[in-house]
Amino acid sequence: MEALALFLKAFTTLLVVMDPVGLAPVFVALAGDRPPAERLRIARRAVTIATMLLVFFGFFGEPLLRYLGIGLSAFRTAGGLLLFKIALDMVFVHRVRETPEEEEEARMREDISVFPLAIPLLVGPGAMASILVLVAEARHVSGGPLAVALAAALVLLSAYLALRLAAVLSRLLGRTGVNVVTRVLGVLLAALAVQFVFDGVAEAFF
Repeated sequence: MEALALFLKAFTTLLVVMDPVGLAPVFVALAGDRPPAERLRIARRAVTIATMLLVFFGFFGEPLLRYLGIGLSAFRTAGGLLLFKIALDMVFVHRVRETPEEEEEARMREDISVFPLAIPLLVGPGAMASILVLVAEARHVSGGPLAVALAAALVLLSAYLALRLAAVLSRLLGRTGVNVVTRVLGVLLAALAVQFVFDGVAEAFF
């Protein structure tokens, strides 16, 4: 049961942070005028790079924190605060994924799979903090690492499908539909962020 609860927590957290549905209109804006085969290549490469980043932070994030002298409780609390900020932006639809200069650079670049798709749209600071905290929690749960890995794989798969079907999703949902989904996910993320902060403070002081 603990592994199942961790799986649901990991899946919900990563799904909300990475927000594949909200990413679809951005992908259409950046790559909608490219041939279907090129859009498929960009989507596949972006998700592959995002997977590598999550694996890196999952395996090496905690040793890196130890090297820097940062406790996991401090990182958990900071990650919760960061996620809460992202949640507020989602609820009030003020999420700014990139500056105008970055957006223009992305449009001009031949390959947008690394920037801005993989970083920071798929794997930004929130996703990095989330996977690190979730992997740390998984070590104390029987079958926990497998649960987190499965949750991450499903979210990445959903992100890939969202990119492949971006034009269809954007057309079906419309701007209003995307905003509604984003707001609902933002509320869920806010609750998860507060729980991260509670867990970090409790671990540090109690």
